[in-house]
Amino acid sequence: MQRLSALFDVTTLSLLATVALAVFLPCRGEAAVAFDWISIAAIALLFFLHGARLPREAIIAGLTHWRLHLLVLACTFVAFPLLGLGIQALAPAGLLTAELMIGILFLCALPSTVQSSIAFTSIAGGNVAAAVCSASISNLLGVFLTPLLVSILLATHGGMPLDLAAIMKIVLELFLPFVAGHLSRPLFASWVGRHRRLLAITDRGTVLLVVYIAFSASVVEGLWQLLPLSALAAVLGITAAMLAIALGGTTWLSRRLGFNREDEIAIVFCASKKSLASGVPMAKILFAGNPALGLIVLPVLLYHQIQLMACAVIAQRHARRAPVPARVA
Repeated sequence: MQRLSALFDVTTLSLLATVALAVFLPCRGEAAVAFDWISIAAIALLFFLHGARLPREAIIAGLTHWRLHLLVLACTFVAFPLLGLGIQALAPAGLLTAELMIGILFLCALPSTVQSSIAFTSIAGGNVAAAVCSASISNLLGVFLTPLLVSILLATHGGMPLDLAAIMKIVLELFLPFVAGHLSRPLFASWVGRHRRLLAITDRGTVLLVVYIAFSASVVEGLWQLLPLSALAAVLGITAAMLAIALGGTTWLSRRLGFNREDEIAIVFCASKKSLASGVPMAKILFAGNPALGLIVLPVLLYHQIQLMACAVIAQRHARRAPVPARVA
């Protein structure tokens, strides 16, 4: 738990420092173009390493626990988008800016996390194997489902429809490196296993780089000066409410459907999460050239931090309540 808390502290401080750097020293002009190309290479490397790390056995094993994975996928790619549409319909006029509302809808279309879902499931004493399979399947399908869902959700928002070119960029910049990494597992699997810290650094570094580029563009365009504090408070409250609904709903559903304690823990942690590592690179591709990208990814950043804090508490509570194995006489 101490190790996870330390990671959370580093991630939070790094994000805050990156946003501050973008505010006071934004990249612009030729520097922005150079950073953009560097980010494309970093994103490709990130998904290559994720593909090289995913065991084929995990994909096959995922098929055997289909009820659990189907529930997680339904919550991730059906329930969350419906929740986003509900927020859009019920939010009072003027509560959120157009960019923040797009960010909420984009958040709802994202896949689950991988590392933190597995880590929290392990701490809580849940079904770790199921969490590995479910989170991995969610991220793999998210490469295709997220842009399609975003296109549908934004059509209801009345603007910014996604074209085929944006989806093809997702395939070229995210899916193909992932497949290449997975096919190269015989060559790189052992090396990736010995250098897991490299994946963590690449993961975090890529997110920070894209966040810096996105927030720099918003600062250069002066969009942050137009963001009311009331809208910022509203998106913070909405993301917190979304997580509470997700945690409560997945807990109720898993018990209603008869899953045991270990499976319930895996379901709750996988189905309530939204991936920052996948979401920020996807946003960069899907909303390429949009100066409001920093505002669009803001709900993802806030939800990510809230989910880490809430799930750390929940995982620790599960760990304290875990049944003690009976001693053998």
